[in-house]
Amino acid sequence: MLPSPRKPYVNAALAHQQRWRGRIGMTLVASLSVLAGMTDAIGFMASGDFVSFMSGNTTRLAVAISEGDLGLMGRLLLLVATFVAGNALGVMVSRFSRRHALPLLLCIATLLCGATLLPFNDMLPTLLAAIIAMGMLNAAVEEVNGLPVGLTYVTGALSRFGRGLGRWLLGERRDGWRVQLVPWMGMFVGAVIGALLQQQMGLKALLVSGIMAGLLGLVSLKIPRRWHLGFMPR
Repeated sequence: MLPSPRKPYVNAALAHQQRWRGRIGMTLVASLSVLAGMTDAIGFMASGDFVSFMSGNTTRLAVAISEGDLGLMGRLLLLVATFVAGNALGVMVSRFSRRHALPLLLCIATLLCGATLLPFNDMLPTLLAAIIAMGMLNAAVEEVNGLPVGLTYVTGALSRFGRGLGRWLLGERRDGWRVQLVPWMGMFVGAVIGALLQQQMGLKALLVSGIMAGLLGLVSLKIPRRWHLGFMPR
């Protein structure tokens, strides 16, 4: 049986669509990583605690345990547990909204903007609101064209990039490892922006993060629905 003359055109169209899905997906990943970096830098500079970098808070928790600092231990345990709860809540919102990014990002925007309305004489409630938002953010994109991505942490991205670089130096030509620098660059740029904003506005700078989350939610409406289904958690 002769192959269909349309098959090469169909394959080319599918490959073109996959490339565009990857580009749009990684642009979204970069934008959300900027948001995460901004928020983390704002929270860290204001309070000394990480908002999205739970590896740092975990190391600080271990040090607090070794020093017997019960107050700091309790605080850091609360921060880590809140981040975990935020991740769980993000998946639930994603499922209830039938995996549309807009409701999730609007919830995040509400939390970040609402955090600026809380009294700053006790930073903990503001910090917890921001941490829940960052936990939820991880449900916005989990993978792009089958490649796992992280939004609020970049250790995994740097590790995947480094392993890919090692394989490339050994002569292996696998795809996908270079794009792991995208979330790292996004978080780095976002952290610089967040640090500058915090110096000028203090914790009120979280309002900028909230506005950005809302705008990204509106922009996400332009992304085809079937692509969202591939980006967001099942």
